[in-house]
Amino acid sequence: MVDLPPLREVIARHGLSASKALGQNFLFDEQLLDRIAAVPGSLERKRVLEIGPGPGGLTRALLRAGAEVTAIEMDRRCLPALSELTIAFPDRLRVIEGDALRLHHNELMGGEPFAILSNLPYNVGTALFTRWMGGETWPPQWTSLTLMFQQEVAQRIVAKPGTSAYGRLAVLAQWRAHAKLAMKVHRSAFTPPPKVMSAIVHVEPGAMPEGVSARVLERVTEAAFGQRRKMLRQSLKSVPGAINALEAIGIDTQRRAETLEVCDFVAIAHTLS
Repeated sequence: MVDLPPLREVIARHGLSASKALGQNFLFDEQLLDRIAAVPGSLERKRVLEIGPGPGGLTRALLRAGAEVTAIEMDRRCLPALSELTIAFPDRLRVIEGDALRLHHNELMGGEPFAILSNLPYNVGTALFTRWMGGETWPPQWTSLTLMFQQEVAQRIVAKPGTSAYGRLAVLAQWRAHAKLAMKVHRSAFTPPPKVMSAIVHVEPGAMPEGVSARVLERVTEAAFGQRRKMLRQSLKSVPGAINALEAIGIDTQRRAETLEVCDFVAIAHTLS
């Protein structure tokens, strides 16, 4: 086991502070970080992609767990602290400076399967999640997602029909994958403490229904939940053929989007696809 200095000491030595503009909040609790790294199971010799490692708190836990980590960091202030980890764990950590939203993750991981674990910066978390869950190619190259979100966002991902949190994110996460709330994280665990609670969501890909276009499903859910207070006959008017699809599969056009099961949205997209 590599003997590392306390993370607070590393941050102080490099004069680092969390950037509000980059959505940063640092975690120092090593035991909590180890628990997060353990959520997907054994990482021994597994390839892992981490977004926004900051000074490397979760990165340490992933490396301790035996993972081979590729970390994308756009805050160059954090690079010297991360370079210390590349020295402590030879050939186990690769740090890429850049914007995760602009990089092609599958190419970075060399076309091989990889897990994604990240304390996502709050300002890009949802955009990255929808990107990973989208696309026509399925199963994806990633084998699991273990992601820290604001608790409100995490609840939207795992929400059930008929609840206020149920919406586009829930359908996107559940129609061909299995999503669960793995752990809640109190705001006091962070430095500086955010104004909201956080939670860890764990997602594993499942079987993709045949004959369904992911893009069609995304378009249907965007329209349906974009005007969630309206009946489907109004909210889906912008999607060509959607009203006829509802009638063909026996869904009342006076219902609202939040009352439909995930399988109902899949049926609509299947008809349109």
